[in-house]
Amino acid sequence: MKGPSFRHNSKLSGFDIKANDNTLFADIKNKHNTMNSSAAEALFQKLARFADDYKQAKCYWVQILAKGSFNEHWTGDINGKEYSHSRVYKISGDQFYSLLSGNENALYDLYKALPLATNGFLQNLEKNRTKTINTALTEIKDQTDISGRSILDQITFENYSYYLGFNKL
Repeated sequence: MKGPSFRHNSKLSGFDIKANDNTLFADIKNKHNTMNSSAAEALFQKLARFADDYKQAKCYWVQILAKGSFNEHWTGDINGKEYSHSRVYKISGDQFYSLLSGNENALYDLYKALPLATNGFLQNLEKNRTKTINTALTEIKDQTDISGRSILDQITFENYSYYLGFNKL
């Protein structure tokens, strides 16, 4: 069964991603703390407007680098006003990737496909290095000796162990 198709917004229409059938709108922010209260209020109002205009739509504030893994209604007090809408959500990057792909561990699966490229890059880096310098990379390598993880797994574990599937590292 084929799922809905999505497109990235190349024009400034108030959303970053939408379903072609107008059942999903998303505004993507890099981190949960990149907006002040006025920006949060404006974003909520914009998403609520999309939800009101498109009765079948679910509207999402996507937080790519969230502090946890979540998909929940976005409610609360912003600038002293109470906000709630039955089809306005806040969602972490891993959960949004799962929602779009239909695969619960989609981001983790993508991550697991990265080692070939990463290992090739690191091998090339090592070949071109003439002397060892104490860098973040050497610190990470030291941690991999202790944990038994690959470099990529170590970096990811330290930053995303709370995302869906990543606790398996």
